[in-house]
Amino acid sequence: METVEETKARLAAGHPSGKGQATPSRKQQEALNKRPLVPDDRKLAAKQARGKAAEARDRARVGMAAGDDRFLPQRERGPQKRFVRDYVDARFNIGEFMIPVMFLVILLTFFPDPMVQTYGILALWAFFLVAVVDCVILGFTLTRKVKAKFGEPKAERVRWYAAMRALQLRPMRLPKPQVKRGQYPA
Repeated sequence: METVEETKARLAAGHPSGKGQATPSRKQQEALNKRPLVPDDRKLAAKQARGKAAEARDRARVGMAAGDDRFLPQRERGPQKRFVRDYVDARFNIGEFMIPVMFLVILLTFFPDPMVQTYGILALWAFFLVAVVDCVILGFTLTRKVKAKFGEPKAERVRWYAAMRALQLRPMRLPKPQVKRGQYPA
């Protein structure tokens, strides 16, 4: 909004008042607002749509890897799930090494000696039992810690979520680990 002095100066300088052009007719205004329902160049429009979709997917992938709640699936959202993720990521989990141990046992089955194959399978079962016990202990510990931090009525069931995360190789987890080993959440 201009001041009184600015208005007087503008009028004294001889600037024409008004907008300087005629008001467009309704027909002209509607013609300006018309857009085709289907674009003229369908290939270009499809290419642009694919580009936008790829950009949105990349944003979502980066956001999910970073642990941004907007891009996480519903089951991964919330402060309790973040606490569980951080606790599992800070801890040394035996189950992380399940896939490499299984791969090793598969390699041992190629040996012609049946004793090597038998010991490999027994070692796999023993490792599996130790990993299950580790996940059960993790579940009890996390349930207690979540109840202490967030309160009894707010505590969700997090055992299965924690166990599934603990059984994944650390580099393969999504969202990516946000804490280093030993850096437990407060």
